[in-house]
Amino acid sequence: MRNLKLIISYDGTRYRGWQRLAGEPNTIQGKLESTLSRILEEPIEISGSGRTDAGAHAMRQVASFHCQNPMSCETLLQQLRTYLPEDIGVQSCQEAGLRFHARLNAVSKTYVYRVWNSEAPCVFERKYVYRMDASLDLNAMRQAASHFLGQHDFLSFCSNKKFKKSSVRTIHRLEIESVGPELRFTVEGDGFLYNMVRIIVGTLLEVGMGRKAPQEIPDILAAKNRELAGYTVPANGLILWEVAYQ
Repeated sequence: MRNLKLIISYDGTRYRGWQRLAGEPNTIQGKLESTLSRILEEPIEISGSGRTDAGAHAMRQVASFHCQNPMSCETLLQQLRTYLPEDIGVQSCQEAGLRFHARLNAVSKTYVYRVWNSEAPCVFERKYVYRMDASLDLNAMRQAASHFLGQHDFLSFCSNKKFKKSSVRTIHRLEIESVGPELRFTVEGDGFLYNMVRIIVGTLLEVGMGRKAPQEIPDILAAKNRELAGYTVPANGLILWEVAYQ
C-alpha cells in the first residue's frame, strides 16, 4: 500500500466546488478521482485539505490518497497533466508516510480574497475578483480586521445554520493590501467554518462603506448570530492559497 500526496491548482469557475457530489460529475474531487482511477486502474478516493466552494479557486490545494499501483510519481504526474482538464493542474506528486492525511494533518490554511475596487472594468481578471466600486475606508477596515485575530467563536461568520460542532477557530493573520485598484485580503488560520472567509470579507467591506463600525466586531463575535455579521461576498474572488503542515 502506498500513500501519495498531490499539490493541485485549479480554476473553480465551472465546478460545483471541491467535494464529490452524488450524481454530479463536475467537482474537483470527482474529476481527480475518476482520472486517477483510470490511470492507476483501481478505485481511488482522495482526501483534500479542505472543501472549497462552488466557483472558488486554489493555488496550492493538498490532497492525499492510497493506492496499490507501483507507477512512479513522475509517470503519474505526467499522466495527470495529460488527462486532466486545463483548469485543474497538478503541481507535484510525491510519496507520503502511510499515516499522512491531507486534512487531518493540516495545521493552518491561508486564503486570499481579491476585490476590484474601481469603476473601470477588470476584463482579464474578471473571473477571479469581486468587483465593487464603492468608496472604502481602508484604515477603518484594518482596524476592524485586528479584532478577528486570535481565538474566537466564529459562529456569527458561518452560513451553516445547523452547525453543531465547535465553531471556535484561531486566526493568525488577517491583512488587507492595496495593489492599485485591487484590495487583497489574506487570512491565515487553523481552520475555517462554512463561508467564514467570505463573510469576514463582506463584514470588513461593510465597515469600509461605513455601514458598520470597527468596534462592533467583538460584539458580533460574542453574539453568535449570523444576522449581525456582514454579507457573504461571491466565491469567485476566493483562492485557497496554501496549506501548512508540521
